[in-house]
Amino acid sequence: MFDSNYKFTSVDRFLKYVKYDTQSDEESTSFPSTDKQKILSKDLAEELKALGLKDAHMDEWGYVMATLPSNTTKKVDPIAFIAHVDTSPAVIGKDVKPMIRKNYQGGDIKLENDGLVITVNDNPDLKNMIGFDIITTDGSTLLGADNKAGVAEIVDAINYLLTHPEIKHGDIKVCFTPDEEVGRGTEKIDLKKLGAKYAYTIDGSSLGELETETFSADAVVIKFFGKNIHPGYAKNIMINSIKVASHFIDNLPKGILSPETTDGREGYVHCGSFNGNEELTTLKFIIRDFETAKLKDYEEMLKKLAEEVVIQFPGSRMEFQVIEQYRNMKEVLDKHPHVNDYAIIAMERLGIKPIMHPIRGGTDGSRLSFMGLPTPNIFAGEHSFHSQLEWVAIQDMEMAVKTIVEVAKVWEEKA
Repeated sequence: MFDSNYKFTSVDRFLKYVKYDTQSDEESTSFPSTDKQKILSKDLAEELKALGLKDAHMDEWGYVMATLPSNTTKKVDPIAFIAHVDTSPAVIGKDVKPMIRKNYQGGDIKLENDGLVITVNDNPDLKNMIGFDIITTDGSTLLGADNKAGVAEIVDAINYLLTHPEIKHGDIKVCFTPDEEVGRGTEKIDLKKLGAKYAYTIDGSSLGELETETFSADAVVIKFFGKNIHPGYAKNIMINSIKVASHFIDNLPKGILSPETTDGREGYVHCGSFNGNEELTTLKFIIRDFETAKLKDYEEMLKKLAEEVVIQFPGSRMEFQVIEQYRNMKEVLDKHPHVNDYAIIAMERLGIKPIMHPIRGGTDGSRLSFMGLPTPNIFAGEHSFHSQLEWVAIQDMEMAVKTIVEVAKVWEEKA
């Protein structure tokens, strides 16, 4: 039973964290991609140390790690709770002005700036928020609930366990990562130093979400090479790579799956970047499917088409590169079913109905699972992330805190 007199700290922490500009940069080659992420991470390490986690620190790469030591005589597998500090590069994250809208009574939520509206039609979960207190921005920036809500919830859960030593648990590891939003969140992580055997990312959306399956994902880069010359003297000499690449795009199968025409368990092939000049045009694709084997089919189709196109433009050539990104974490988690089961037990004890559905994307848990740390994803209450319409309900944040605490209890009991 959760202490009804406990004063949650997650909201106050969250409102503080979102004031830090931690936007990552997908064009950067440094790690982390922006130094400003380290400012929050350094302060989080000090905050955890002040709570009593003596080993709390930020390493050279901006990872924050800390341990809440076991207080049980049982031998319990050490588990980690993980969240990321960076926010999406897609929308400005500087000078965030969080707004608390008390006792929501339904309907669309009009934001103060830019005439933006959080609509019930686009946010069906709002129908479940009657009487809740909802945090939004004023509309000029994103909020940063993805994933600073998760960070705040983890710190609050640690605070609860520290102030309630009667709750038995094994070693609890805390890890806050940079650069998740640009797909590099695990690039420099030292799992041996973290010391966890299993983990949970706290980075999901609706109350009760437990995500144990993601897309498998690759990137494909296709370069079309032409031949440039002064356009005034180009007859029978110039080969315009832009035209070659455009011909390739125009010849993609009309029935090919794309993001705007798919949902559920359908995969897709998506051209997200087209840049070039007469000499060189580069296309960047992302390939996604829940069945890893299908990635190869999509990629072979693209390569065959690219080869056929350059034949139609004598003198042109192409280069084709596949970059593995992440794999469906279900392939790993199915071998460790108790990790998911313990989260389900924890939610059900709290009266939360677990919602299990595949993620049409990936999480750090995808890579971590294949790195040897099985890691499903638990809800944090985030909604409409990567946009100025982002929001989170205070009550959902508090339930996330309870879930983290309850998961720690279940692991100790089952040991």
